[in-house]
Amino acid sequence: MKAIWTGSLGFGLVNIPVKLYSAVEDSSLDLDMLDKSDHANIKYKRVNEKTGKEVPWENIVRGYLLDDKYVVLDKADFDKAAPEKTKHIEITQFVDVSEIDSNLFELPYYLEPDKSGDRAYVLLREALEKTNKAGIGLFVMHNREHLCIIRATSEVIVLNRIRFAEEIRSTKDLKVPAEKSKPAEVKMAVSLINQLTKPFKIDQFKDDYTEKLMKVIKAKSKGKSVAVPQLKVVHSKTKDLMEQLKASLSPSKSASGRRRAS
Repeated sequence: MKAIWTGSLGFGLVNIPVKLYSAVEDSSLDLDMLDKSDHANIKYKRVNEKTGKEVPWENIVRGYLLDDKYVVLDKADFDKAAPEKTKHIEITQFVDVSEIDSNLFELPYYLEPDKSGDRAYVLLREALEKTNKAGIGLFVMHNREHLCIIRATSEVIVLNRIRFAEEIRSTKDLKVPAEKSKPAEVKMAVSLINQLTKPFKIDQFKDDYTEKLMKVIKAKSKGKSVAVPQLKVVHSKTKDLMEQLKASLSPSKSASGRRRAS
């Protein structure tokens, strides 16, 4: 893996030199865009809107339109905005992990100790695990400030980018029902939830779509066709919620029985 950010992680007067690595990789297929007529690759070019000529990367700069005039920025300008955050993540507080709304989570990264940071890294990792806390910090990467949480697993410290509050849309414009359910229906629904509850194990879930799409691609390359499974939605015979819940709680019913392919 290649580090995408290097700097330090600090809490109190303890500073840990660290490297940041992406913790995820895309599992989808890398599909190219082609011209329908001859299957030639579609290419994007960085073109000067005035001359129509392609511009090489080394001649491209970033600018902000202010009062109808562009202010051009270079790397030094971005660093000047918050020099303390471009190479350092300061943990400003600790919180219970359960306090953080899952809507706020963005991308996860792995933190690795750099240079002489091993002992301090292990100390923070063990302390976070023991307290079940997460650190909150801010840092700058790719010319943008990010809010993040620092948490620990048994092996590694994980940094999760999280969204700022203003980035979460309000729900006030959504048309959601205001009425309450009947107590007996809620009790039955809770029973159904409890019946279907089991420990969450991420390795039980797999990106089946990509695998099946690859089978279609391989078959098509050989001039073969793939049988399309037909999705059958099992509908309840009654519209009464209590009757639907009772039927769902039947021992012969399961989550997979609601929708299945044949």
